[in-house]
Amino acid sequence: MNPRKSKIATIRITDLHLRTIIGIYDWERTEKQDVIINVTMDYDAAKAVATDKIKHAIDYKAITKEIIKNVEGSRFQLLEKLADVVMKIVLADPRVLRAVVRVDKPGALRFAKSVSVEFSADR
Repeated sequence: MNPRKSKIATIRITDLHLRTIIGIYDWERTEKQDVIINVTMDYDAAKAVATDKIKHAIDYKAITKEIIKNVEGSRFQLLEKLADVVMKIVLADPRVLRAVVRVDKPGALRFAKSVSVEFSADR
């Protein structure tokens, strides 16, 4: 096995349920609401595979902790802003080659299960 050969891995953080102030209406500015965050990250895992060391892998636990801290400790008016904050956290690791962030706001519309915003970014 050649450790220099690329091995693109996809990491998924699925259905991270958090609560934050989100929305434009007065009542939304005082009560935390549920949001659901999904993140997909692609990176070259060849070195991680070759060494079996976390220092060569994407530390998804650390990224998740940072997302939780920044989402639950902040206030947003728009889903777009919240998604952008999450994307910046994900892209803070320079090894992430591609990322997709989706933020859902359950119950935002009367007859819909959820409304979501999804961003994608490539390096």
